[in-house]
Amino acid sequence: MTVTVDLDDNTLDALRAEAERRGVSIDVVVAESVREHLAGATPRRQLSFVGIGASGRTDGAERHREIIAEAYADKTAQDV
Repeated sequence: MTVTVDLDDNTLDALRAEAERRGVSIDVVVAESVREHLAGATPRRQLSFVGIGASGRTDGAERHREIIAEAYADKTAQDV
């Protein structure tokens, strides 16, 4: 099936760039995007800060509130 969609220049440029980045056709990017949108999927975003460092801790997920409280215990409002 063929569908024609009118896109503004910025959206078309972004679509072309995404297709090129992934090494696929624009058709593939559009079809996947529509499929994900209709399925209620949230768009995949790359979070550039995830995994850029290691704390050396193994209990961060369980104790995150305590760890943050300890880190800021001696700070005042002007410090943060």
